[in-house]
Amino acid sequence: MTEVLFSADTVVVDLTVVSQKQLFQDMATRIITAHELTVAERDIVAAAMERERLGSTGVGNGVALPHARIDGITSVMAGFARLTDPMDFDSVDGRPVDLIAFLLAPADAAGAHLRALARVSRQLRREDNRNRLRTAPDALSVFTILSDDPLKSA
Repeated sequence: MTEVLFSADTVVVDLTVVSQKQLFQDMATRIITAHELTVAERDIVAAAMERERLGSTGVGNGVALPHARIDGITSVMAGFARLTDPMDFDSVDGRPVDLIAFLLAPADAAGAHLRALARVSRQLRREDNRNRLRTAPDALSVFTILSDDPLKSA
C-alpha cells in the first residue's frame, strides 16, 4: 500500500511569499496543524533551510522539492504549494519555481524519505501533471490531482 503524503489541509494554491524561509514557514505551519504535530515550526524551517544550503532542491521546470528529516514525527508527510508569483530557487535549469512539494520524514527513516521523494519527483517530472497542477481552479482540485496520480503505486 502506498503511504498518503498530502492531505487536503496541506495543499495551497495562489500562495504569495517573498522568500524560501517564508515559504517553509507557511508549509511547516500547515503540516503541523493538519497532523497535530508537537514539532516546532522553527525546527522544520531550520532543517529545510539547512538542506537548501547543501544544494538547491529546485529540480527544474518550475518545480522544487524541499525536504527535511525531522525528530519527533513518525511518518513521511508533505505539503504542496502553487505560488502566485514564481520565485528564484537556484534551480538546476535556472527557471523560477511555482510548484513546490515540501516533504518531511522522520529522522530515522532514510528509506521512506527517499521513496517519497522519488514518487513525488516522478509525478512532477511529467509535463501533463505540471500543466494540470498549474491550471487547477482550487486547492481541492490540486489535492485530487496529487492523490489520483497513476504512478503513485510505482
